[in-house]
Amino acid sequence: MNVIWVVLIGIVALLAGLALGFFIARKYMMNYLKKNPPINEQMLRTLMMQMGQKPSKKKINQMMRQMNNQQQGK
Repeated sequence: MNVIWVVLIGIVALLAGLALGFFIARKYMMNYLKKNPPINEQMLRTLMMQMGQKPSKKKINQMMRQMNNQQQGK
């Protein structure tokens, strides 16, 4: 009888830990993405202008494709 309670409490604790961990990780990632948004075309255009390059639509599209391919390769 005691073994059943120990196993039952262990399973409940495991499920509660998984649920709590999921919500904590979700909250952390939402805050992280809010503070560090992924690079978009406007940010890339500004970065290129700061480096002294004249950004054309073709260059920006090419760099965005390269960045997306690099992220998918990880």
